[in-house]
Order: sequence, then structure tokens, then C-alpha cells
Amino acid sequence: MKKIFFFWITIILLFGAMFAAVKYGQKTLNTDDEITAITTIFPLYDFAKNIGGDKVNVSLLLPPGVEPHSFEPKPSDIAKISKTQVFVFTGEFMEPWAQDIIHGSSNKKLRVVDASSGVKMIPMVEDHHENKAHHNEHLGEMDPHIWLDFDNVKIIIDDITKAFCEKDEANAGYYQNNADTYKKKISELDSEYKAALADCGTRQIVYGGHYAFGYLAHKYNLGYTAAQGLSPDAEPSAKDLIALVEQIRQADIHYVFYEELTSPKIAETIANETNAKLLLLNAGANVGRKDIENNVSFISIMRNNLDNLKTGLECN
Repeated sequence: MKKIFFFWITIILLFGAMFAAVKYGQKTLNTDDEITAITTIFPLYDFAKNIGGDKVNVSLLLPPGVEPHSFEPKPSDIAKISKTQVFVFTGEFMEPWAQDIIHGSSNKKLRVVDASSGVKMIPMVEDHHENKAHHNEHLGEMDPHIWLDFDNVKIIIDDITKAFCEKDEANAGYYQNNADTYKKKISELDSEYKAALADCGTRQIVYGGHYAFGYLAHKYNLGYTAAQGLSPDAEPSAKDLIALVEQIRQADIHYVFYEELTSPKIAETIANETNAKLLLLNAGANVGRKDIENNVSFISIMRNNLDNLKTGLECN
């Protein structure tokens, strides 16, 4: 009797172990099958989060508060990209380091989304007349800030959605519905901009930071002058600043915009020389830790920008 009893106990324990192993294997498989996506900058991160919902684990490569133009990936960042399933970057003009990582990756299943691939890019231009020599060395360079045209945002959303659908065909309808809902919000935002910026006292944006708002200015028929070139590290010359101050005085401009994440000292210098007031104009490429804690979104950043543009351009 004892032998029979121990025999059945052993059988039960073996089946229990096998059942636990199967369940653990299923759990591991589900974890491995979860879609992971890495994006380089905040707008792409926010787009991917809205599309992926609770079915995609999206992470932002940029650390909080880091200026993206000066970012260089660490070996640990490269390792993260090589292990993810979807990698979304802005394009060669914003992240020139990305192509080397993509081509060098051993992950043959990596789905790469180049957000600029379907976008009509525009070169850096100067819209004022008194300061034609300003940033001459940069004129004609492609402006990488493609997310500041909301038509481009819709193209990027479609590209990210396509990647998620390819990786998870079973939930393709879920991703497409999320994308359609988010694109409607972007369309509403576009309509708000068109209405608010239709009638303004001035149509000239003077930006005491690096050249970032060419797409926005082009879309809404605004003039745009930046104190710096495409890099936030580029210091304007004294001649540049004098010409910019003169332009503000002649055009009777009352507001100078400054950028996020970097020192506003250039904008402050221009404002002090012209008795202009300062307003934030946030390109939204990255956000600080507090912004992340407060669940800031691309749309909320753009709405704050619109409020400041209405004030700074003296719109009715």
C-alpha cells in the first residue's frame, strides 16, 4: 500500500511540475512576444504611445532634459536598439548616428521606421530682408524638425502604425483605430492654429534660439528669424545680433521667443536691447523629468505654443 501511495504521489508531483513548466513557458513566450519599440525623440515617443496603447512597450532613447542635437548614443543605448522590435528615428538630418547602428545591428527582425521617409523636407531659409547675410553658412541645409508641420505628423503616424501592424497582425485593427483617433486630434490642432493665426498684428516670429520652426512658419505663412543656426551650440556673431536688433526695432516687434532646454541668454540679450518681452516657443523635441511626471503630451506642448504665438504675434 505504501509503495502504491508513493507511486501516485510521485505521478501527481510530476504532472504538477510539468503543468507549472508549461505555464511558465507560456508566460515567457508572451513576454517575448510583446512588442517593444524605441523612439529617439519625444514627439515620436508620444505618437507611438498613442498608437500602441497598452499593447506596445514604448521607450524614449533620449534621457529627460537632454538636447537632442547634442545627443550621442552610449553602448548601452546601442544594445537596447539591437534588442527591440521597432526602432523609430526622425531621419538622417536629426540623428546622423542612427544609420551606423541600424546597419551594424545583428537583429534581422528589427523593424526600422525612418519618420522622414514619406515627408517632403524643406531647407532652412531666412524670411527677413534686412539681414540677408544672417546664417548664410547654413542656408539650404535641410531642416530636421519635421514634426512641427502637422501634415507631416499624420504621415509619421501612418508609418509607425504600419510597423506595429506588421509586428502584431492580430491587433492591427486596434492600432489602426488608435491612429485614426489620434490623427483626428492632430487635425483639430491644425484647425486651431489656422483660425488663431489668421489675423495677427505681425506675422514675424523672432526666435532667440536655434533654427527649429521653419516648418510651422511655412505652413501658416509666417515670417521666421532665428538667432542661431540648426545647432543650439552655434553662437551668433555680434554682427548677427546687431542686425537682428535693428530688424526688431524697424518692424516694431514687441515679443522675442526663447527655446526650451537651453539657456535663454541670447533671447534675453535681444529683448533687453529692444525692450521686447520674452515668451517660450517649445519645439518639443525632448522634455524634462517634471514634464514626464506631469504627463505632458505633444498636443499640450503645441497648444501652449499657440497661446504664446497669439500673444507674441498680437493676434485677434
